[in-house]
Amino acid sequence: MKQAQFYVLNKDNIHEQACDLAAKAWRLGKRVLITCETEQQAFEIDELLWAREPDSFVPHNLSGEATQYPTPIEISWKGKRNAQRRDLLISLQTQIPEFVTSFNKVIEFVPVNETEKAQARERYKQYRQQGWQLLTEQIS
Repeated sequence: MKQAQFYVLNKDNIHEQACDLAAKAWRLGKRVLITCETEQQAFEIDELLWAREPDSFVPHNLSGEATQYPTPIEISWKGKRNAQRRDLLISLQTQIPEFVTSFNKVIEFVPVNETEKAQARERYKQYRQQGWQLLTEQIS
C-alpha cells in the first residue's frame, strides 16, 4: 500500500528536517529523491547536506549533475528530475508532484506558516482521495 507520512513541524526548520530524514533513510539503505519547489530551494538543500559534519555526510547530487555513479540522494525541483528509481520521495513542493505515483512512500511536511499549512492540508486530502495510507507525526 502506498504511504504518505506527514510531519507536523513546531518551528520553521523544514530544510533541516528534510536533510535529517534523507540521511536517516540512506543509512537504512534507501535511495531518496528530495523534490523542491524551486531551483534555489534545491541549492539550499544541497548546501545544507554539504555542511553536515564529516561523520554524518551523505552522498548526494543535484538532478542533472554528471556523476560517475548514481548517488543515494538526489535533489530535484519542479520540471527537473532524473529517471533513476528511488525508494522514497521527500516532497518540499506546494502541490503533489505529478510523478508521485511512481513511489510507494512519500514524506510531506506541515509547516508552521499558515498558508503553507493550508497547502499541506490540501495535499493530505488529495492523498486520502487517491487511497494512500496516511500517517501524521509531530516533530520538533
